[in-house]
Amino acid sequence: MVTRMQFYHHSRNPLYRSPTGSQPCGAKVTLRLRLEGGLPEAVHLHVWFDKESFYPMRPLTTDPALYEAVFNLPESPCLLWYDFQVWQGGQFYWYGNAEDGLGGEGAFVWHEVRSFQITVYDPAYETPAWTRGAVFYQIFPDRFARGGNMPSAPEGRMVHESWDDLPGLMMDPATGDSVPYDFFGGTLTGIVEKLPYLASLGVTGIYLNPIFHAATNHRFDTTDWMTIDPLLGDEQDFCSLCAAAKALGIRIVLDGVFNHSGNVNPFFQSARATPDSPYRNWYLFEHWPDMYKCWWGFETLPNLNKHQPEVIDYFLTGESAVVRKWPRLGADGWRIDVADELPMEYLALMRRSVKAVAPEGILIGEVWEDASHKVSYDQMRSYCLGDTFDGVMNYPLREAAIGFLTGGLDAAGFKRRMDSLYENYPPPFTEALLNVLGSHDRPRILNVLAGVEGENLSHQDRARLALTEKQRALGVKRLKMLLALIVAMPGMPCVYYGDEAGMEGAADPFNRATFPWGREDKTLTDAFREGLRRKRTVPALSGGALSIDAPTPDILVIKRETPGQTAYTALNRGDHIHTIHIDGQTIALGAYGSVGWEA
Repeated sequence: MVTRMQFYHHSRNPLYRSPTGSQPCGAKVTLRLRLEGGLPEAVHLHVWFDKESFYPMRPLTTDPALYEAVFNLPESPCLLWYDFQVWQGGQFYWYGNAEDGLGGEGAFVWHEVRSFQITVYDPAYETPAWTRGAVFYQIFPDRFARGGNMPSAPEGRMVHESWDDLPGLMMDPATGDSVPYDFFGGTLTGIVEKLPYLASLGVTGIYLNPIFHAATNHRFDTTDWMTIDPLLGDEQDFCSLCAAAKALGIRIVLDGVFNHSGNVNPFFQSARATPDSPYRNWYLFEHWPDMYKCWWGFETLPNLNKHQPEVIDYFLTGESAVVRKWPRLGADGWRIDVADELPMEYLALMRRSVKAVAPEGILIGEVWEDASHKVSYDQMRSYCLGDTFDGVMNYPLREAAIGFLTGGLDAAGFKRRMDSLYENYPPPFTEALLNVLGSHDRPRILNVLAGVEGENLSHQDRARLALTEKQRALGVKRLKMLLALIVAMPGMPCVYYGDEAGMEGAADPFNRATFPWGREDKTLTDAFREGLRRKRTVPALSGGALSIDAPTPDILVIKRETPGQTAYTALNRGDHIHTIHIDGQTIALGAYGSVGWEA
């Protein structure tokens, strides 16, 4: 198709879309398209959600090249999509989203649908007020701190005598993978004893990896959701942890593993033992008793039947349901494991159940992509409309930040990805994002930033992997920049235990080593303490409007603005000094450096 006509629409420019960004149900939206180089015979705005509509677009009297349509958004939460269709000279032109699908300036569409998105959310959607300015710390319970009596190992498992051992390499001969049956004896009491340290970092929330009875050290293979794992403590220890944390202004968020159980779970064992077991329909047998659906093919993690009424009652809706019990005992919410494996109606029920017993409780989903339009099992799911999660783990921010800092993405590329993400997310959702630096699912962030992840090494070689002095120095410089960047962005920074102490490690199990008490990198810890203090004490960083500038490929400037304050963060990923000019100020940025200030 060849045309001399010029088309232009920009989804983030209020001249062309007003108001910009996600909007509440029923809001009035004005969309405009600029057409130059010919007089069109017809111009239509094409809108679709659960139905399809075409709105005639009329030229403005003040600017005849600018065509406009005004309409009201649907009254129910949804994703609304739009593009433009033009007839001129007997030809049809289709103009929609950019080729990368990230919004902003549009482009011609040739074959497949490529529309702009408007997220239409529930106007009553609220997320907990305490998330504004919150700072989280993720703990892998077995590896953070011992406290109380040293537990004895269950049969088939072992507890390391030395806290400083490396995680074990117990190999499964059938799969060739490591088997997570070695423990270090971290406990809930140990966490209580370290709460003053966490408070000194500025932590206001703890995200605990699973703490319920399970067979492995990671505890994602639950055997009893109603019982604390005895190696960690008991229910009273949990209540004591919640009480001690609250006394220091720290909230406790639990890991909810509700998609699958472990294969030694009594429910599953019963389901396999007899065909008339009351738990037979709790699981998805393809051929009873040995063929069943399981998470990603792992036979140790059989999938639960989330549509079974008894399962829904046990986990969600019963008076003593799992998601209700633990908030009643002091938990402040849940991080939901493999959220995209759970039906949307299941998540909606979960939200109502949790909020009924803990109105200020939080629900955070493990979603790795843009959570406004995640495609899972051929279904597009939106987790930010106000009916499921408060926020999600913000992996898109993490990946874009790492890409920028390590050279895989320039500053303009980072800006483009983030502008798209925050265009799609409603404001309440944005402030409740869990902005992870590291996590239990990735190699240690120092290794990632130093470019030494060990992904292609054998397990034995990963155990011996250590950064050189030069590699570590580069990783530390970049980690300080990553912290500054994460603090500057909307949402809640989340530090994976030990990253602030300078821990290294390749992928699982070496990213889950014990906290190096007494061997911390004190300088790095102090840098984290100061960076997190800024998040808590600068109001503009907890609700201010976001704008990102990319003056050069190596420079990012992040601005957060409220009526009373503007907070700036400037980062230089390059290896030489840059001088930049921002809002009348001249700023010198050192190599691999960041500067934050307020005006």
